[in-house]
Amino acid sequence: MAPATSSTSSAITLNINGEKHHLPIDHRTTLLDALRERLDLTGTKKGCDQGQCGACTVLVDRRRVVSCLSLAVAAEGREITTIEGVAEGDELHPVQQAFLDLDGYQCGYCTPGQICSAIAVIEEHAAGWPSAVTDDHGPEAGPPSLTPDEIRERMSGNLCRCGAYVSIVRAVARAAESHAEHRAEAEKGTAA
Repeated sequence: MAPATSSTSSAITLNINGEKHHLPIDHRTTLLDALRERLDLTGTKKGCDQGQCGACTVLVDRRRVVSCLSLAVAAEGREITTIEGVAEGDELHPVQQAFLDLDGYQCGYCTPGQICSAIAVIEEHAAGWPSAVTDDHGPEAGPPSLTPDEIRERMSGNLCRCGAYVSIVRAVARAAESHAEHRAEAEKGTAA
């Protein structure tokens, strides 16, 4: 009796930055390697390849994911956003603009992952998700204040070897203020 053979690859479809990509892929391929090596989306950086530095952070269904520890096959059917997909045409995302305005980068290697994380941090905060430094208060109190300590804690999975942390915290704070203003305007428009 011949042993059963099993395939170690599949044809998958990845929805990246609003565009569908069909590709045959080995089941062991990380999302990071699929993005960089197979689809030439090199904005997502390979840092430690162990999920410790955050340089490879992307958004999957609007939540941050370290793509070096995620398998590409597990992302099939999900909405993936890389740094290449966060801007609206020629208009930078508010987080990108804040990083640019406030020098939230130096060499720039970690910046794509920092920006993707910051986008998710702002969404998580607006949704009222607590962090390890959030004061204990009930959901009726609304989101906690986004203090520098909150930002540092929430961004702690993203390392900057150049040490641009002070500027990164300021950039996230400014982008969060912009997000809150846009949200308030949208709520006023809905109520009217």
